[in-house]
Amino acid sequence: MLIVASAGAVAAVRPITDLPLQADGPNRWRLPAGEYRGSFRIDQPLQLTCAPGAIFQAEGQGNGLLISAPDVSVQGCTFLDWGADLTAMNAAVFIQPQARGAQVLGNRLQGQGFGIWVDGTQDVSVIGNRIQGDTSVRSQDRGNGIHLYAVHGARVIDNHVRDTRDGIYIDTSNGNLLQGNILEDLRYGIHYMFANDNQVLGNTTRRTRTGYALMQSRKLTVIGNRSEQDQNYGILMNYITYSTLQDNVVTDVRDGSTGDTMIAGGEGKALFIYNSLFNRIENNRFARSAVGIHLTAGSEDNRIAGNAFIDNQRQVKYVASRLQEWSADGRGNYWSDYLGWDRNGDGLGDVAYEPNDNVDRLLWLYPQVRLLMNSPGIELLRWVQRAFPVMKSPGVMDSHPLMQAPTQKEPA
Repeated sequence: MLIVASAGAVAAVRPITDLPLQADGPNRWRLPAGEYRGSFRIDQPLQLTCAPGAIFQAEGQGNGLLISAPDVSVQGCTFLDWGADLTAMNAAVFIQPQARGAQVLGNRLQGQGFGIWVDGTQDVSVIGNRIQGDTSVRSQDRGNGIHLYAVHGARVIDNHVRDTRDGIYIDTSNGNLLQGNILEDLRYGIHYMFANDNQVLGNTTRRTRTGYALMQSRKLTVIGNRSEQDQNYGILMNYITYSTLQDNVVTDVRDGSTGDTMIAGGEGKALFIYNSLFNRIENNRFARSAVGIHLTAGSEDNRIAGNAFIDNQRQVKYVASRLQEWSADGRGNYWSDYLGWDRNGDGLGDVAYEPNDNVDRLLWLYPQVRLLMNSPGIELLRWVQRAFPVMKSPGVMDSHPLMQAPTQKEPA
């Protein structure tokens, strides 16, 4: 195996042209198999393709590869053991602001720091990479798999990230596409902060502490994603406005009891909506979780219709001061515990579904009351609510519940 040794424990960043590159066409270069030690930079437009067995070994220091020129492509390389200093933003591949149009394609990255850091760059493509963190390090001390800061026009597609801190972290970045990524065994699968006009399409999270943490953002399009066996939250919306959640599937969210949740009370919620307004939440499926949907902190004026809430231990948890109608254009949601009927066969229940009456509120405040669920006292309280509606607390009403769960659309 060819080995290019570094000059010392902390080697200077060297140009990629120091390596034994082989011409593969105009401005196209091929790096033969071998272990190349140290940190390298690409400071001119070129396309770099690694032969099988070509490995960048950064020896625990700095970045593996620094891209500082526009129109650079890096494909098929392996990056190992770059620096773990998160304050210094050590990454396997660090893309600087002037590297517009950079492409990072089909690489394998394994280490403790950030995987791919995109720093204030436009029109970057990060496609088909496999990124793995180091499980011997606490998750909060690992870098994120893919980190976008002040980025516009990025395409992050078909990557597989596991065992890093967050899978994909997006901060102050607008107009980007995240599609078809698989994100497993992480803190947060996809983590948005102050990022607007972004698309999140057809991604999958598994065994994260929060699948999709959508924070402080607006005009997000979140369609056709999956959350499987995540902890605490499948989808968390915190200060999200004017956004669309559609055709997503969230199943088997459980209470992780990690103490590392974004908002206290993450006891296995498929969808948690916190202080979020004017959103469209339609045709999603929330199933087999501790809580199907929880709204709080002024999360009102959202359109919630056509969703399916299936076999959740508690379908709805709602804490607010006024009635919420969860149907639109004469069509509500499907509830697996709905006990109404459909006499005219139009597919809609003839009586409204009200999931959180005074009895439910009593159970939230005093869980031990569950021991009395079938007692005459509880039955009397429910009868009084029906007989004297003025005594009802504000809550959720679905006036047109669906008798069958809508067919789930496949992502485009």
